[in-house]
This record gives sequence, structure tokens and C-alpha cells, in this order.
Amino acid sequence: MSWFLQQRGALEAAQEMIKEEIAEKLDIKQLIASDSLNTFRIADLGCATGPNTFLAVQTILEAVQPKFGSQNSQTFPEFQVFFSDLVSNDFNTLFKSLPPQSQRPYFAAGVPGSFHGPLFPKASLNFVHSSCALNWLSQVPKSVSERTSSAWNAGKILYSSSSSREVTEAYSCQFANDMGLFLQARANELVGGGLMALVIPGLSDGILFSETSSALQFELLGSTLVSMANMGLVSKEKVDCFNLPVYFPSLEELKAIIERNREFRIEKMEAISPPKMKTEPKQCISGLKAVFEGIIGKHFGSNVTEELFEQCSIKAAEPSVLLLDTDMPTLHVLVVILKHNGNGNA
Repeated sequence: MSWFLQQRGALEAAQEMIKEEIAEKLDIKQLIASDSLNTFRIADLGCATGPNTFLAVQTILEAVQPKFGSQNSQTFPEFQVFFSDLVSNDFNTLFKSLPPQSQRPYFAAGVPGSFHGPLFPKASLNFVHSSCALNWLSQVPKSVSERTSSAWNAGKILYSSSSSREVTEAYSCQFANDMGLFLQARANELVGGGLMALVIPGLSDGILFSETSSALQFELLGSTLVSMANMGLVSKEKVDCFNLPVYFPSLEELKAIIERNREFRIEKMEAISPPKMKTEPKQCISGLKAVFEGIIGKHFGSNVTEELFEQCSIKAAEPSVLLLDTDMPTLHVLVVILKHNGNGNA
């Protein structure tokens, strides 16, 4: 199953768990004690243009609002939601898609910037959410694009079964570094007792990415680029130095990164196996194009990009091409609920 086609499915698989954890672990008394809590602030990081971000916010609010009623609070807070993504995100489309003001119980604002660094003032957030976004690295690991490096990944676009151990280690180290920066920034921005819910496509323990059906799709994309280089349709040098900045962590390595940070307590961590869905090869290629067309086009140009996905579609239709092996392991949905250890003082 293609992870980028299933973001909505991933969130739906995780939303009940998020609701349950909010109901059980969000301590309103602690939040009120550390702040007057006139406004409950939520941030969705990596929001894109919707509609998945609005579904996430709805899930969070449905779980948070009853918590205030159960405390017999005289002052029911207002809610403010920050939708955050890179400056290149189409925020105009996002805000045009917002539910009408009369139908949404929150104030909305956009925050452009990278979640690998600070985005908000200290101790200003009560809840942070991110779904299917933390797989994006801040950059391609430098060593995989350097011809003199032992991690030189020529002819491939991601860490794969045919990549060297050094390539996989370079990607793993880049993710660990990026995730560490993400956690440190959020530790500064969340109040003490604030919660963070992360939904990350990844691996169940003991499974390698190269063993999953998703790896087949990236390998097809990479082999098609190599074929185009051999036909003279694209520069071989450009193909050899191109890699995608994405990584799919295992539950075990994600846990280790969080524990090294020491700013959060793990309240819940689980790998959910997504429901099996019938997906045609053409859909997989369309999904790849929707997600990676921009980054591929920036490197190779739009003409090469169109030819690449056309060639991929032709190859995917060939009986000899294994693209959707239902017997292979699939990417899981890693759901992580964290509570900030801080005392909540600004």
C-alpha cells in the first residue's frame, strides 16, 4: 500500500487512539494551574493544504472540549489552531478550504516555516499534532550525493536492497538529527503537561524498508530514471546525484530518539497495521507523481518529469514488474503520544 495515497487512512486508523489518550492523559487541572488557560492553543505541523489537517483538528477538539466540561470550569476557553508548513506551502488553498467561521469553534492562523526549528514562543502551545510529515528530512544526507563517499548512492534514489549499509546509515542518522531538532523545538514551545500526537508511516520492529512493498515503487522510479539516462533522455550525472529526502523509521529507533531527548514522557507508542486496500499499479504511480513531482521537476526539469512518470506507468503495467506484492510487509502507521515533562513556566 502506498503511504502517500493513504494519509487520510493513516489518520483515521490513529484518531481513536489519539482521542483515548487525550481523554486519559491530558491533565486540565495541571494546565489551569500553570496558566489561566483563557485560550487552548493547538498546532498542526506539516498541514499541507487540507482536508486531512481539518480532520485532525476536529479529532483533537472532540476529545479536548469534554475535558473542560468535566472540570466544571467557570471559564470555557477559546480555541486557537495554528496551521504550519514550509513557506512554499499553498496557504491560500488551505484557508479557502477552511470550514466556514460559523461552523468552526476555533480561530485559525497560518505559520510558515520548518518544524525542524522553532516556530512559536516559549510555552505557548497546549497540543501539537503532526501526521505523515516527519518522514520528510530537512535535506538529503550529504554523503549519499558525494562521489568520493562510501555512501555514494549512484543509480538509486533512496536507500534500497541494493544500496550499501553506509547509505541506510546516512539516512538513519539524518532522520535522528532532524527528529532531535524537532523534539527540542517542541519542548520549548509546549507548556508543561502539554501533549503531542505524532502519526508517522514507518516500520514495525524487525522489518527493513527494503523488505516492504512500498520499496518496490521507489525502486521502479529509480530504475526508470537509470533507463532514461541510458537512452540519453537525461544526464547520468544528474541521476547519480539525485536522492529523495524521505525516511521511514522503525518503532525501536523512534523510541530511542525520544528517550535521548529526555524532554517528553512516552504515553503511548504503537505500530498499527493499515487495512489492506486494493490498489492498482496506475494509482501507485499517480500517487508517486502527486507527492514527488515537484522535487523531481526541480532537479531534472518538467519535461523529464513528465516522461519519467509516463515510462513508470508503462513499466508498472508489465506482467513481469512486481509492484504490489500482497505477501510483502507493508509500511505501518506509527502512533506516538508524548507528554511534555516541563513545569509550564514561560
